[in-house]
This record gives sequence, C-alpha cells and structure tokens, in this order.
Amino acid sequence: MSLTCGIIGLPNAGKSTLFNALTKACVAAEPYPFCTIEANTGVVAVPDPRLSQVASVAGCSQTTPAYIKFVDIAGLVKGASHGEGLGNRFLAKIREADLLVHVLRVFEASGVSHVYGTVDPLRDLELVELELVMADISTVETRMAKLGRKQKSGDKIACQEL
Repeated sequence: MSLTCGIIGLPNAGKSTLFNALTKACVAAEPYPFCTIEANTGVVAVPDPRLSQVASVAGCSQTTPAYIKFVDIAGLVKGASHGEGLGNRFLAKIREADLLVHVLRVFEASGVSHVYGTVDPLRDLELVELELVMADISTVETRMAKLGRKQKSGDKIACQEL
C-alpha cells in the first residue's frame, strides 16, 4: 500500500525544508523563489511492528511495508490556474497526489525573500486555495464541454454524466 503526499505552497514557504526533514534527503532549499523547478520525490517506509508479527503467523518469508511517497512541488504563484509561473507543472503534480500538505510561511527572515514582499499567511492560504479552486473549475468546464458534444450525438451516458 502506498500514499502520495504532495507538499504545496508559495515559493520560500519551507516546502523543500519539510521534504528534507521527512525523507532525510538533501535537495536544495535556498532562500530565493523557484529554487525547486522539477518536483523532488522521496519514498519513506512506514514502520509498523505488527508487520513482522503478522508475517510470522502467516508464514511469510518476505514482508513489504507500506510507504509514503512525498513530492516536493514547485512553488505556486497567483495565476497558476491560467499557466502563470510553473502553474501547469504545479497543477499536474497536484492531480497525482492522494493528499496535500500546504506549507504556509509564518516567519520573518531578512535573508529569505517573500514572493509578494510581506509575510501574510492568511493571504497566502487564500491565494493557493483560490488557484486550486480555479483549476478545478477549469477541469470541470473542459469535461462539461466534451460531454456536451457527446450529448448532442445522442450519447445517453454523457447525458447522465452531464
């Protein structure tokens, strides 16, 4: 069993730092926006002492633990749902995730710039959520347009789905 966890947020929020802590990796976590362009991926086994007990009762010689796949996704910016910044790549990686961890920056640091100039976690939360909602709306609109075309040709399943 596996779970894919996407780590999301604005640039310089601490996503790569969290990724490094969770996976014991050493990916770049620099104090400038868009240090991460390609998503970083790490897999961590989930320790469960019951696994060896179940294996011994069942007579299994080999066990495979559950694992979590963490994906450090590039920082999102306003307009990502319309392709701004790394928006399309960002949104594609989000669609692949089973769950999202949204990292918000709540710290001031003179050497770490904020993409919008000031630290405001509430604004940043709303911005990321709005971009995700806008991307969802775009996906639904595209699907509805395809179903509308199928509906015109008499496709009963498309009619029901629409």
